[in-house]
Amino acid sequence: MNQSLKIDPYGFREYDARWVYEKDINANGITNLGKGFGTQIIEHTKLDNPRVIVGHDYRSYSEEIKISFIKGLISTGCNVEDIGLSLSPMVYFAQFNLNSDAVAMVTASHNENGWTGVKMGIKKGLTHAPGEMKELKDITLNKNFIIGEGSKKEIENFQQVYKNDLISKNKIKKKIKAVVACGNGTAGIFAPEILKGIGCEVIELDCNLDWTFPKYNPNPEDLKMLHAIAKCVKENNADIGFGFDGDGDRVGVIDNEGNEIFSDKIGLLIARDLSTKHKKSKFIVDVKSTGLYSKDKILLKNNCETIYWKTGHSHIKRKVNTEKALAGFEKSGHFFFNQPLGYGYDDGINSAIHVCHLLDNQSKMMSEIINELPNTYQTPTMAPFCKDEEKYYVVEELVKQVEQIKKDKIKIDDQIITEVLTVNGIRFSFKDGSWGLIRASSNKPSLVVVTESPTSDDRKIKIFNFIDGLLKKTGKVGKYDQKI
Repeated sequence: MNQSLKIDPYGFREYDARWVYEKDINANGITNLGKGFGTQIIEHTKLDNPRVIVGHDYRSYSEEIKISFIKGLISTGCNVEDIGLSLSPMVYFAQFNLNSDAVAMVTASHNENGWTGVKMGIKKGLTHAPGEMKELKDITLNKNFIIGEGSKKEIENFQQVYKNDLISKNKIKKKIKAVVACGNGTAGIFAPEILKGIGCEVIELDCNLDWTFPKYNPNPEDLKMLHAIAKCVKENNADIGFGFDGDGDRVGVIDNEGNEIFSDKIGLLIARDLSTKHKKSKFIVDVKSTGLYSKDKILLKNNCETIYWKTGHSHIKRKVNTEKALAGFEKSGHFFFNQPLGYGYDDGINSAIHVCHLLDNQSKMMSEIINELPNTYQTPTMAPFCKDEEKYYVVEELVKQVEQIKKDKIKIDDQIITEVLTVNGIRFSFKDGSWGLIRASSNKPSLVVVTESPTSDDRKIKIFNFIDGLLKKTGKVGKYDQKI
């Protein structure tokens, strides 16, 4: 008897597709997703038999899902090249190395067990953005599939090709002692070997693959994981600690004293390091990132420009590509390195390697390097509830209000707003470099609020109070997930 078809439309997100397997999608649903993606590739490339690289992460059901997905791709005429157990960046790398027409990675990244998903891309180095996701959703749900005859072949030993590529270009002189934590996720069979290969002394933490994730989800924003890395760094007197997510495209960093360094600050340190060799470069950062980039004396001395852009790995990746920027940094830990440092996509291991180069180029400990940055007082990312159907409208109204406040030169903590940026909600800045951000969350029924001041903790709080007052007046904003 034929299994019924199950595919929840809400699984099509802004940048990738994610479902709880068998509850929200079943094997036939996955096959239809493969048919939808295959059809989309053929329509975009105008090829009858495009070559598609496919890989999967180490979850108990990922291989089974990959098989159903490949079945769909082949039925449209795609020639599939299966590279086996992979990290997302290994799949992205394969598109360049094997010169294929598209890629698909079966992964739920750092989501809890039960979740599955697919990261997809057609143009080299880029993954689907909202436009492509909407197109894929329409093709899949309306079953507008092309019928063709494709094929499948397995590519042997591609893991080694990916590892060797990173190792050969990145040898370091200094013996850096690094804790490498993988939360029992797929990065465990890649990160330790690559970092040893470039010359690090590696202390492994939860690097054996275990799809039950016995301790915590492999997620570098998870406090449990960060605390475990910090403890291991201190016990082993290590120089640095790295934590990788489930599919290896993000990294979290702990310094030699066991302190977490926010990714936007790591990005600034890497940008400074790169700017001395690559003068007149552009860097892209998301609107949640520290204001230090725009006024940084080293970046300005080297004639570098920083562009603040929309939050979301797909948005930053595209902006790095279109601006021909040297690198992009997102506060969540996605870093993007363009030629000659990388191919523009996010690779957590390559990001960790750049931190190693930073240590290799200076005769200082990580804690000393981070202390060279000006101190700033920054709030965590706060998410007050706002209905999905109202959040964009609410933000639009708030943008108008803040622009009017700037025009009328109304003071907030004795300062007038000097600059507003509206690429993603509104980010308003003051002369001293303090700023506030209000935007709509792209994946939850909430807004996103962040404030930062290089001047004082008090100013940071006053800017937050100003934002909070505006939100309360709307009558459409509810409880915060966390609040200062």
